[in-house]
Amino acid sequence: MAESGGGGGRLCRRCWKRHIVRQLQQRDRAQKARFLDLVEAYNKLLEKSNLENLTAKLQAKSLDNLRGFPPRPVQETTDCFLGAVLGSAETKESLKGIHERHLAELESINGELAYSIYEWNLQLKAKDAELEEQRGRAKQDRLAKELKKAARTPVGIKGEPEEGKADEQKMLHRDAQEEPGEKVWKRPFRSASATSMTLTRYVGVFKGLFDFRMKRGSSFSNPSEERYYYIPSCAAACLPSRVSDEQEGHASEINAARFSPNSSVLATGGADKLIRLWNVTGGRMEKMKTLEGANGGITSVEFDPSGFHVLAATYNNAAQLWKVDDCRFKEVLTGHTDKVTAARFRATRHQAVTGSRDRTVKEWDLTKGACYRTIDVFSYCNDIVCCDTFIISGHHDKTIRFWDSRDPRCTQVIPVEGKVTSLSISPDQMHLLSCSRDNALKVIDLRMHNIRQVFRAEGFKCGSDGTKAVFSPDKSYALVGSADGALYLWNMETGKLETSLPGVHSSPVNAVAWSPSGAYIGSVDRGRKVVLWS
Repeated sequence: MAESGGGGGRLCRRCWKRHIVRQLQQRDRAQKARFLDLVEAYNKLLEKSNLENLTAKLQAKSLDNLRGFPPRPVQETTDCFLGAVLGSAETKESLKGIHERHLAELESINGELAYSIYEWNLQLKAKDAELEEQRGRAKQDRLAKELKKAARTPVGIKGEPEEGKADEQKMLHRDAQEEPGEKVWKRPFRSASATSMTLTRYVGVFKGLFDFRMKRGSSFSNPSEERYYYIPSCAAACLPSRVSDEQEGHASEINAARFSPNSSVLATGGADKLIRLWNVTGGRMEKMKTLEGANGGITSVEFDPSGFHVLAATYNNAAQLWKVDDCRFKEVLTGHTDKVTAARFRATRHQAVTGSRDRTVKEWDLTKGACYRTIDVFSYCNDIVCCDTFIISGHHDKTIRFWDSRDPRCTQVIPVEGKVTSLSISPDQMHLLSCSRDNALKVIDLRMHNIRQVFRAEGFKCGSDGTKAVFSPDKSYALVGSADGALYLWNMETGKLETSLPGVHSSPVNAVAWSPSGAYIGSVDRGRKVVLWS
C-alpha cells in the first residue's frame, strides 16, 4: 500500500506541472492574439517609412533630375520597392513596365542630345569659316597698306660696300703689277656655242644685267639694315677647255668649293676640318689663307654677299662663321643634333639658314649667334638654297620642299625620283637645278613649280649623297662632276650634253664651282685634288 500510495503521489505532481504549462501557453496565446494586429501594423509602418526615405534619396540622385525631367511619383517608386520586398507577381509586372518606360525615356534623351551635338558642330564650323574669312580680309588689308606705304617710299640704288670696292681695287692693282701688259679681266677663250648667242639669250643676259633691285629688309637683328644684290658681271660664261692649275689642297677628301663674289678667291673645305682660300690670278691658284678652328669635317662653304665672311657647315652638328681678314671664327651655331649638311647666307650677312640630317632646317641671327626659327622638314636634308622669301630644301626621301619664311607650313613638294644631293638656284631666281642619286640633273621652273628639263648622259654617275651641281652664272649651262672623275656640262637651251672633261680627276668629283665672272671653274674630288679650269 505504501508503494502504491507513493506512486500515485508522483503521478499527481506530474499532472499538476502539465496543467500549469497548459495554463501558461493559453495565457500567452490569449495575450499575443490581443497585440498581433498592433505588431503587424507597426512593422508595416516601419517598412513603409524606410522605403519612402530610400525612394526620396534615389529620386534626388536619379537621371531624371540630372536631365531636368520631372521626377516620377513617390507612390510609384514605393510600390516598386514594396513589390520587390513582398514578391507579388502583379508588382513585378508593374516594375517591369516602369523599367521599360525608363529605358524609352533614356533613348529619347540620347537621340535629342546627339542631334544637339550635330547642330553645335555645324555652328562651330560656320564660326570657323567666318573667322578664317575675317583673317584673310585683315591680311589683305594689311598687305594693301604696306604696298601703298612702299609705293610712297623712295628707294635708292646702292652698289658694293666701300670696303669691298677698296679690297677689289687693291687686288686688281697687285695683279697688274705682277703681270704687266696683261689685263686681269681679259676675255677668256669661248667655244662656238658660247659666242654664237641667239637673240633670246642676249635679251636674257641684258635683262639679268639691269633687272636688279634694292630691298629694305626686316633683318631680325637690325630692322633698318639694307639688303642688296650684286649686278651680274657675266655676259656669257666660257666653256672649260683646259686645266689651268691643279694642286693637292687638303690632307683628306674635299667636300666643298665656292668662289667669292668678285671671283678672285676660291674657298675649299674638306674632311680635315680646314677651309683653304686660294687666290685665283691669271689662271693660277696661290694659297692665300687657311681658316682653322672647325670642330668637324667641312660639308659646305659659302661667302657672304660682301665676300668678307665665310660660313661653313660641319660634321660636328654645327655651322661656323669666319671673318676672312683675321682668319678667326666669329660664331659657332650649335643646336642641331646630327651632321649639318648645308649652311647658306640669306639676303644679308646677318642672317643664315642651315640644314641637317636631324630632319630640321634652322634660321639664324648671326649678330646674336642664336636660332630664331626651327622647321621640321620630315626627312634628312642634304642641301638648301634661299630665295627672297622662300627656303628650298632637298631631301633623302627623293623630294624637294618649299618653305615660306612667313608661314610655318610646307607650301610645295616636288618629287624627283632620286635622293637629292644638291640644289643650285639661278641668278635670276627663276630656275632651280637639282642633282640626285638617280644619276640625273633636273631643272625646275620656280614660277610653275614643275620639272622643265632632265639631264642624263652615258657614263655620268652621281658619286655620293653630297655631290654638288651648279648653274653657270649666265644660266646657260649646268655643270656636275661624276663618280668616274669626269666633268659633265649640259646646254640649257638645247637640253643636250655640251661636253665632258675626263682624265684629270682620278677619284669621284664631290663638288664644282663656277666663278661669278664666268671665267673659271673649280672642281674638287675625294682624292684631295683641287683643279682650276678655264
